[in-house]
Amino acid sequence: MMLDFEPAQLRAYFVAGTQDVPGQDLRQVLQQAVAAGITAFQYRDKGTSQLTPQQRYELGQSLRAACAQAQIPFIVDDDIDLALALKADGVHVGQSDGQVQQVLQRAADNLFVGLSCANLTEVHAANQLSGLAYLGSGPIFPTTSKRDAAPAIGLAGLTQLVQATTRPIVAIGGITVAQLPAIIAAGAAGSAVISLLTHSPNYQATVQAMLAATR
Repeated sequence: MMLDFEPAQLRAYFVAGTQDVPGQDLRQVLQQAVAAGITAFQYRDKGTSQLTPQQRYELGQSLRAACAQAQIPFIVDDDIDLALALKADGVHVGQSDGQVQQVLQRAADNLFVGLSCANLTEVHAANQLSGLAYLGSGPIFPTTSKRDAAPAIGLAGLTQLVQATTRPIVAIGGITVAQLPAIIAAGAAGSAVISLLTHSPNYQATVQAMLAATR
């Protein structure tokens, strides 16, 4: 049963792969995050991940099942083949992850598509595409979770991008709990976080802060 996209799913959007939780079981981390109330999960296993493609698929099946049970969208980063194999709800692609147009064609009727946009040129190009569900914009603040991250765009940059698009934007990159209200005030539909949750001593409090900022 595939979930349709709704902007409210972007309110507390958790992104993680095995490389983000060294020494922990990603399934247990996701269970904690789900119990705390996340509204979407993106499986982004790459970078320093040690998994083989088969292991990544098998772990993905467990994570997919957990999201289905919680009725939150399971989104796969970059890999349209993996997303289709896992019967994901969505796929998220970056500007360099193959042609967005091809992904949109392959995803049609099977998956919703999110696209990373870091500047006005990318947003204007995205505006010409039909079939995109949402945009992921950032990094808003400097981030340590992504090695090849572009320069931070700040809240002013986020505001510009929100005003330039008709699609909901989820903000990502270096977000702290204190900055959550300012991100929503800038017009974002929600925040996508990696380390804010994986390094959190209290998942419940962190996710509740994410949800409270969007009320």
